[in-house]
Amino acid sequence: MLKLTENGAKITLTDAPKKSDNGLFWFGAVLLIAAVAVAVAMSLFPVRHSIAALALLVVASFVFNLKRQQQKKAQSSLIQGGILWVRSGELVHDCHGRRDHIALSNDDKVSQIGNQLSITDAAQLPKYQISGFDSEQEAAAAKAILQGQALQKRHANIKLQSDN
Repeated sequence: MLKLTENGAKITLTDAPKKSDNGLFWFGAVLLIAAVAVAVAMSLFPVRHSIAALALLVVASFVFNLKRQQQKKAQSSLIQGGILWVRSGELVHDCHGRRDHIALSNDDKVSQIGNQLSITDAAQLPKYQISGFDSEQEAAAAKAILQGQALQKRHANIKLQSDN
């Protein structure tokens, strides 16, 4: 739903179904079981074996955190639901109580693909992918506002006919 404000627009985005990625969950579960196994190994095995098991656990924890950060970074560039406040050169995305302020630079390019917007930098690397607009007109309006174009409400002429 698009609502024009004095300096931009307020757009309510519809949530897209989340892709379930249980790989990271299962990796974390295995990591937890491995931590318990290392604790048991440290009390049963010689010191050398215990240190080796602990070192493997540290490396696995590092890999887990690296993968989690990569997944978090990939998800932060996708805007799919919530409320989007659009002004010239900036967006504010409000979703589930979290508010992200996004300022666009002069080199950023906004392009429309159907009812989605894609924001890329000067090197054509994608920065943000915005989906969840109700129609292509909403996406076009958001693109126009981001690029600094003025939007005006369209006036409709209504003709009344009399029954004479």
